[in-house]
Amino acid sequence: MDFVKECAKSEFKIEDIVTRPGKKSPAAPFTTSTLQQEAARKLGYGVAQTMRIAQSLYESGFITYMRTDSVNLSSLAIGTAKSEIVNNMGEEYLHTRQFSTKSKGAQEAHEAIRPTYISNHSIEGSAQEKRLYELIWKRTIASQMADAQLEKTTATISVSESDNKFIATGEVIKFDGFLKVYIESSDDDDVKDDDTGKMLPPLTVGQELPMKEVLATERFSQRPARYSEASLVRKMEELGIGRPSTYAPTISTIQNREYVEKSDLEGNERKYNVITLENGEIRDEIKTEITGADKGKLIPTDIGIVVNEFLTENFPDILNYNFTAKVEQEFDNIAEGKEEWTKALDDFYKVFHPSVTEAIEAKSDKKVGERILGVHPENGRQVSVKISRFGPVVQIGKTDEEEKPVFASLLKGQSITNITLEEALKLFELPRELGEYEDKVVKVAIGRFGPYISHNSKFVSLPKEYQPMTINLEEAIALIEAKRKQEAERLIKTFEEEEGLQILNGRFGPYISYNKSNYKIPKGTDPHSLSYEDCKKLIEAAADAPKGRGKKTVAKKAEKERGGRRVRRKE
Repeated sequence: MDFVKECAKSEFKIEDIVTRPGKKSPAAPFTTSTLQQEAARKLGYGVAQTMRIAQSLYESGFITYMRTDSVNLSSLAIGTAKSEIVNNMGEEYLHTRQFSTKSKGAQEAHEAIRPTYISNHSIEGSAQEKRLYELIWKRTIASQMADAQLEKTTATISVSESDNKFIATGEVIKFDGFLKVYIESSDDDDVKDDDTGKMLPPLTVGQELPMKEVLATERFSQRPARYSEASLVRKMEELGIGRPSTYAPTISTIQNREYVEKSDLEGNERKYNVITLENGEIRDEIKTEITGADKGKLIPTDIGIVVNEFLTENFPDILNYNFTAKVEQEFDNIAEGKEEWTKALDDFYKVFHPSVTEAIEAKSDKKVGERILGVHPENGRQVSVKISRFGPVVQIGKTDEEEKPVFASLLKGQSITNITLEEALKLFELPRELGEYEDKVVKVAIGRFGPYISHNSKFVSLPKEYQPMTINLEEAIALIEAKRKQEAERLIKTFEEEEGLQILNGRFGPYISYNKSNYKIPKGTDPHSLSYEDCKKLIEAAADAPKGRGKKTVAKKAEKERGGRRVRRKE
């Protein structure tokens, strides 16, 4: 505030200008990890999605092999790129170069990812394939182009009534070089990071500057950003964990096993202070901003946190960033004949087996991941949270007590790491009775598959925008009616002769449902025209039809014919 008051009665002059030439060099051609990162930033593709599209491009002959940590280009590729650059942009845009790989534990068995024929600026394919190919083509061409020439300007502005100074910085592109190709994407992070294109007006030393507005904004420190799929790949590469072929499967595995999940956090509103000086007047305003929002970032689940704590506590040498890189190096030594595989395996097992035995035999009063919240205010029993067979739960009581423990599942968004005793006890208020509808009680509860509404022996899953602790009767009735409408649209026909026989509209078209089994309706048959007798005939025909042989049955028969010998096809 004091500095803003000084600015109100000050004059501003350019005290010093420093101009220095600068340049920006292009990035190396794509490796597996850098392709996954760029596709995520520019195209919004997930890691597995990028690899699936790249696999299709490779199989179609459009790009070279997509699992590589090499940034090298063949002499043929460099020569073709040279011709493309000179013919389309001119000699001044050419600067051929060969990059070297710096990532930890890299195995350069293949070229960098590049177009098979660099002269093909585009391809025929799906929209996703076209976009990914275009990204690969631009990156490859840009890697062999001249540096961008920049002029960086720093201006120091004096304040007559204060010892403090303002600093203005900016850049001017003198020669675009490789940016002519690679800056076409508006989400180009390489350019954004350097603020390329931030322009300054012509300035001279001693020039007086009129003051239009001075803003003083309160800022808070931010927590480190969570990993996205792309940034996690980059970190794995830096630490030497995994190989190009394992980045995507590793990230898919930890999500499929529910160790981590993609966040959908809306964030919280936070107030901050803004002081504005304009036309000689000072305004002090309180504004709000959203902080802590995480969209599409990877956050650890309760299960992931518990598993991680258990493994790091019992296997610290294996749960070490350098372990995988060390094993990879041993594999390389074995492949080169420098080390015996039996010795490497024996050395590992001598250390690993005692750790496993010790972890199995270790007994503790407190189970892994269990967190004691306190005692129940009414009955004095212990209240704790832990991971159960079906996910995180709150438990009242102990297993060794005469009275059995009672459990309640955590709601979505709650975690065993930060749930409070008060929040935990509220969960035992479920199921809640919301009232009556059509003379039947409406309840809301939490089951194995999440919160739901029950009414007249029917169940309706609770959408994520509703919470079981706050939903009211009116909202529940609307969900019940919506479910009825959906089921009515699904039902095509019923039969008075037999209540359990129905014709339904399914995901793959109409079908017959009878005694919890489904039966196909022949193509071209109008399901509305089928009579009760027609349906029974189709059911009987399906029952009399010979059962198809699955792959396992055929394999077993072939094995029997060979006298029980298994034949394995070499990949």
